[in-house]
Amino acid sequence: MANSREIQARMKSIKDTMKITNAMCMISSSKLQKARRDLKNTEPYFYAIQEALAKILDLSPETGNEFFDKRENIPVHERKQGYIVVTADKGMAGAYNHNVIKIAEKEALSDNKNMLFVVGQVGRRYFEKKNIPVDINFKYTAQNPNMNRARIISEKIVELFREGELDEVYIVYTRMLNSVTFNAEINQLLPLKRKELSSGGENNYEQCFFEPDIDTVFEHIVPNYISGFVYGALVESYCSEHNARMMAMQTATDAAKDMLKSLGIEYNRARQAAITQEITEVIAGSKAQKNKSQ
Repeated sequence: MANSREIQARMKSIKDTMKITNAMCMISSSKLQKARRDLKNTEPYFYAIQEALAKILDLSPETGNEFFDKRENIPVHERKQGYIVVTADKGMAGAYNHNVIKIAEKEALSDNKNMLFVVGQVGRRYFEKKNIPVDINFKYTAQNPNMNRARIISEKIVELFREGELDEVYIVYTRMLNSVTFNAEINQLLPLKRKELSSGGENNYEQCFFEPDIDTVFEHIVPNYISGFVYGALVESYCSEHNARMMAMQTATDAAKDMLKSLGIEYNRARQAAITQEITEVIAGSKAQKNKSQ
């Protein structure tokens, strides 16, 4: 059994660690709430854009063929795919980064023609360590996602798709299902799917005039729609990261409390054993002195 001084030193170390994990839990909780508010405030705008695209397609089904081009003339095994992988900048978030990287390795690394675009330091360091090539100019952090960053990312992706450098574009991110559950998933950004843009409501655009023409308007809206999807993925991932870190730090804090409780019992036992040992030595010494005097 360790002596009381060793147990006290270990308890102090655990208490210091518990302060850190508790602080990280509170910080992640605060950042999570702010990110969710930002996402909630911007969602109506992007839903309106999606509805606008759907209604334009109702009026002119042949509009925007460039963005719906599935490149059917290119064999499946020869198509060039691009993957945007959204990870965190830091660890200590449970299985958050692992789940995203696992999907990326399974999908993106199946063909050496594929291009990998990584958001976040954790994913970038992981792929560099594995000697897996990533786009060296695509260096974005996962912290504080904003609309400007999402537009820059979407503009680059749309440009590569239009120029034929990429035939398909996917994004791998983590979506929050509820306050305690999140799931890593992969979604296709380009080419667009007409079924996903179908409009089920009344079309008020029949009385509208499009300047200079309906095709130009559609081509102008599509990048904004993709920007909205990318922004949503960045914020969802950011929320999921802090949710995962908050849960991990809360679990660590609870574990530290349990360890302190167990060590407290062990400390009391060690202290009691030390006191008993001292009393035994005093009594033994007293008896020895008494026997010697006799």
